[in-house]
Amino acid sequence: MKTTALLIAMTVAALLGGCDNRPKTEPQPAALFKEERQALDKAKGVQQTLDRQAEEQRKKIDEAEKGQ
Repeated sequence: MKTTALLIAMTVAALLGGCDNRPKTEPQPAALFKEERQALDKAKGVQQTLDRQAEEQRKKIDEAEKGQ
């Protein structure tokens, strides 16, 4: 009888000890969106720089062709 009671008590203790009611610490969606937004803004800035350089190069090529 003592063994069965001890076994039941240990099983209950193990089951209750395994329960975790703490909130999960996953990244907040707002933080993820903020990082992705920053990356997107940076990429747009790079694209604007490339577009501006391409336009300047086209103008130089047009000027060189008109000069010949």
